[in-house]
Formats: sequence, structure tokens, C-alpha cells
Amino acid sequence: MITGTTKLIAHLGYPTESFKAPLIYNPYFEKNGIDAVVVPMGCRPEDYPAFLKLLFRLSNIHGALITMPHKISTMALLDETSTNAKVAGSCNAVRLGSDGRLIGDMFDGEGFVRGVLRKGKKVEGAHALIAGAGGVGSAIAASLAQAGVEHLAIFDANETTATALLDRLKKFYPQLQVTVGSADPDGFDIVVNATPLGMRRGDPLPIDIDRISPSTFVGEVVMTKEITPFLEAVRARGCAFQVGTDMLFEQIPAYLEFFEFPTTTADNLRAIAKLG
Repeated sequence: MITGTTKLIAHLGYPTESFKAPLIYNPYFEKNGIDAVVVPMGCRPEDYPAFLKLLFRLSNIHGALITMPHKISTMALLDETSTNAKVAGSCNAVRLGSDGRLIGDMFDGEGFVRGVLRKGKKVEGAHALIAGAGGVGSAIAASLAQAGVEHLAIFDANETTATALLDRLKKFYPQLQVTVGSADPDGFDIVVNATPLGMRRGDPLPIDIDRISPSTFVGEVVMTKEITPFLEAVRARGCAFQVGTDMLFEQIPAYLEFFEFPTTTADNLRAIAKLG
């Protein structure tokens, strides 16, 4: 039940038809007696800068979840951003500080890393390869750096994109060994597909499977299918792996902490979500 005391969390993006967050957060809020609600709000890019500022003038606004196409443009509209958001170059959560300042963070990568750690894979000191340096790849790179990886290799078909991520990582993590340009997975402890490859039937595999060691932990970000062709192939090689939706569910406990709500586990969220 939404009342005059309910805290509003806007889910900002465009279009809204594919939004999943309300189907996860709202059942959790209801079950745990938390007086809050996530509301999808479709906002076109040309209206977004003005709308975000007005949204946070509401007396009952608590925060906002940010999704495409606004993750990058939000950065210039905030008063304070986390290191993760600065390295990623984008933001997917905003809350109102006690002084009225807008504070932003990025949790895509945090969800990925929490999932890896929960599966027992050591991240600190690891050597990791990320294929794809776009929004999600940059966010994962930021969180892996924060978690203490020793070497981070970045591959993207757009060399400028990869180099820009390298520059941001070097600025905030000067001791981190960062390389760009190769997608060869040989010798890496963690390999991540952060490209869209696997979303469509017939897509080529993002990484040469024959070069991946069975001891390598493999992460996927594609969510349209739980076991993508890439994961099928690495599973056949004996690799431990993480499916794309794990990143989604694992980041929500971090979101809840950011918004100062009682938190929970990814497993509990999966059990009560109403995704259909």
C-alpha cells in the first residue's frame, strides 16, 4: 500500500517496458514491511537533466535507480560521485544527502564482484580479462580494481573506448597493472564477457574457448538466456562460472545499503521476486 509516508524511489530510463527492478524491490519491501516503492518513470533524454533536478525537489523522494540511456549523462548532474562511478564513467543510483546534495554511485560491477566472491573465487591479487569496455565492462573493471586485482586486461573492438577506460583506471588506481588490446584469455584467473555477444542466435563467441584454462572463473553479463553459448562452452571445459542475472541480484543488496534500507541476500531476493 502506497501512502503519504511512502518513500519514493524513481526508476529512470526510457523506454520502461523491460524494467525488472520493480518486480524485485517491491515484493521485498512489501514482505519486510518497508514503507518504500520503486516506480518506473520513462524520461526521454532531452527532458532528463531538468527532470532529475525537479524530481529531487519532491518532499517524499528518497532516491533513484538509473538505467539506459541516462547512466552516463547523470554524472554531470550530481554533486558527489563514488570512485566506482568515476572509473566506470557512469552512474546507476542516486540518493539525496542530508544536506540536499545529490550523491551517485555505480553498482553493476559491485554486483558482479559480490557474486564472484560468494562463489568462493579469490579476487584480490587475481589476473582478470574483460572483453568489452562499454558501460557494464567499465563498471566491472572499476569494482575489480577496488577489490584488489593485480592485473586487469581490457579488450574492446573500439580501441578508443578501451584506452579511455585504461586512463580512468590509472588515475584512481596508479599501482594497478592495466593492459589493453588483446582478448587472449590464456593465463587469467578471471575472464569476463562484457560484450553483447550471446544475445542473438548465431553470435560468435566473444573469446577463444580453446585458450581458456579449466581453472579459470568465467563471468557473463548477457541476461537474455541463463546459459549462453559462451557459458555452455566454458562449462564443457570444466570452468566455474557466473550467469548474467547473478550480477543483477547480487547488486541489489548493495543498492539497499546505499539507500539505507534493511538489506538481504541475493538468494532471498530471487525467492521472492515476481519476474514471471
